[in-house]
Amino acid sequence: MILLAVPPSSLLCVLPQYDISGLNSAGKQLLNFWTHGRMRSGRSGTNGWREQRKRERRQQWLSTAQRLSSERRERHMEAVLKNLASTVELLAVAAHSDVVEQWDKQTLSRAFHWARYCEHLFSRFHNNSAVRRVIEKQLLLTNQSLRAALPGYTEVSFLDLSRSQHHLLVGLLNNPKLPSSIMTTLFDSKSPADTKHIAYQDVTGLCSHIIQCKSACKVLSPLTGSSAVGADAEVQGVMLMERLDVLLSQSSEACRTEHFLDSVLQGCEGAAEHFCLVIAAALLTMKNSVAETASQDFLMDWLQKKHNMLRHMCSALPITLLIDLAKKHLKFRDAYCDVLKKWASDMEYSISEGEWVQTTTNPTVSFLKLTEHFQALFETCPSLRDDVKKELNALKISDGDFDVRGLSVWGDLLLALNL
Repeated sequence: MILLAVPPSSLLCVLPQYDISGLNSAGKQLLNFWTHGRMRSGRSGTNGWREQRKRERRQQWLSTAQRLSSERRERHMEAVLKNLASTVELLAVAAHSDVVEQWDKQTLSRAFHWARYCEHLFSRFHNNSAVRRVIEKQLLLTNQSLRAALPGYTEVSFLDLSRSQHHLLVGLLNNPKLPSSIMTTLFDSKSPADTKHIAYQDVTGLCSHIIQCKSACKVLSPLTGSSAVGADAEVQGVMLMERLDVLLSQSSEACRTEHFLDSVLQGCEGAAEHFCLVIAAALLTMKNSVAETASQDFLMDWLQKKHNMLRHMCSALPITLLIDLAKKHLKFRDAYCDVLKKWASDMEYSISEGEWVQTTTNPTVSFLKLTEHFQALFETCPSLRDDVKKELNALKISDGDFDVRGLSVWGDLLLALNL
């Protein structure tokens, strides 16, 4: 009761003092921080602590976001590989199984939908080595299981994905169990119905469209006997330009259009000479619109990147056809001239044959054929003659500027061309 009479302010003098003698150094530092440091630093100490907590929470959030993103990518790739395996199995079923007897038009459309899915995978990832290895590993596993189940099964490679619709169609047509209703759908000559409101693209008349193209080639053949490329290459060249027009008109990325041309090139393995004719026909197609001009320019730019293909064109196509291309396209003329100079640089003089021969270029071109190419090009483009003469003279001088035959291919080329 006596204490209650003491003013509250007087109680402070009788409170015990803290005894820190028994604390270790770390404890003393901590206590000193809370009793003195914070009073000296004021709000800055509190703000520093808060900023540290913010940084820690931000780092935790980033780590969580990265982990979730990685998990989403893994789930997406798992779904892609599952769809890929299922589609490859679908191709096998279409070619070898009697299950196709139960197919209807909707099933057929879904099958071609998934075939296009595989073509999209190829165009999307054929330049991505990491993803491509994962896809090829999945193809290996799927091929192994299908080969064990189907004795006549033909394995599907990564390159085959670029022509999945073709493989599906060929497999169906070769399957004796294919029902007549599906055959009727594929060979229907009527125009397909409106497909805006259905889930999958209509495949009605797919084979009829192919047959019409083949028939057009046969019909046009006697009427275009003077064609330098042939009726079939002309028709295919027009179709190629139409496809490029569509891709470029859709504001597609350039890489997507390039992937389309790459897949066509890869699909023509073993028929390179014919593909050269198709490209020539496409570049010589009469341009009726700005879109067609843009498509030809794009095709020419793509061809300049394919050095092997360009060299093959210059060696496989008739000189007259190459001259027609040089007349129409300045880019082709310059690329053609560069190919000729590359052929010359690859030549060495053979003492046994007494002639310049190619040792590295494939296919090989003789020195006589090389001069014929240059002469035809000069006759068509006289303005090119003086520029090439200056360049060949400079190359001859770099070789020693000898006038003795067999010492410099550039000197002998100048002599053969009467430059």
